[in-house]
Amino acid sequence: MRWKNRPEGSNWGEFGEDDQIGRFNLLTPQRRMAGIREAREGVAFPLSLPLDYPGGGNLVPSRRPPRIEATIRATGDISYNYPFSKANPAVYDVVSDDVVTIWTQYSTQWDALAHWGQEFDADGDGVAEIVYYNGFTAKDHVLGPDREGGPCALKLGLERLAETCAQGRGVMLDLAATHGREYARVGYEGVMRALDKQKASVEPGDFLCVYTGWADEVLAMKKNPDFDRLRSMCAVLDGNDKALLNWITESGIVAICADNLGVEALDYSARVGAPHKHSMMPLHEHCLFKLGVFLGEMWHFAELASWLRAHGRSHFLLTAPPLRLPGAVGSPVMPVATV
Repeated sequence: MRWKNRPEGSNWGEFGEDDQIGRFNLLTPQRRMAGIREAREGVAFPLSLPLDYPGGGNLVPSRRPPRIEATIRATGDISYNYPFSKANPAVYDVVSDDVVTIWTQYSTQWDALAHWGQEFDADGDGVAEIVYYNGFTAKDHVLGPDREGGPCALKLGLERLAETCAQGRGVMLDLAATHGREYARVGYEGVMRALDKQKASVEPGDFLCVYTGWADEVLAMKKNPDFDRLRSMCAVLDGNDKALLNWITESGIVAICADNLGVEALDYSARVGAPHKHSMMPLHEHCLFKLGVFLGEMWHFAELASWLRAHGRSHFLLTAPPLRLPGAVGSPVMPVATV
């Protein structure tokens, strides 16, 4: 066993000592079939922003838009609109190839379980070390760039989520229908009211999809996002609400996918000077670190949410595997909802 202590409220070890997919273990074939049964009309909706949104580097300065470049052929020629007749006058074919440099968490994304860890005394030696879900350590399993083979998540990389196919029943939590574009922190009571209003059920193995309208506002800003404005508009989950965290535990959901930056309210300085160490993003801590509940950020739900409202529905088939890129701690995703 890698650890002697596990965090309070965590499920470490409950799916096996070497488990790397957390609550996705609850996404059984039966639960996947429950999602498939929601695809009644054969109508599909894309749930990704264009991957060059939000635009610029204002929202998260360490992340940048994708950069697309042409590849270079062995001859030194640029492989874009390249006529093969340059090498062989007898042919008329033309080819274009490209290479993309991409920040994996710039736009619509999945967070890996290796994305969010904690300084925690898992081995019981009295000294906190950097650990991630199920006790995997920075020392041995999530290697930084200073280590041979790093940076690389040898364990808990997003290829593990990709291997599950990430397909099941999505449940729309339509907070925009209740709050419009007004800023509101939504805890357990607000989530329950919204679900009751929609007559939506949440069952173990479901994906909770949170529509606030935030991504719609990002699109309207046309790659020039105003962060001051964005952080003061639209509903957002309140990660400080313990009742909400308890509900996430008890619900059995496998993921929370939101259309905003961070899923939860971003209070980086809310408790500076507190007498005890704490998480600045308690919902991230609870989901990624303790429970193995995956988080999706900056998804685009407007068209789907409008259709569901018009048809009195809240459930759909969600298909959303990340890139099968070994060792990645984040990944772009092109989710598809089928109703």
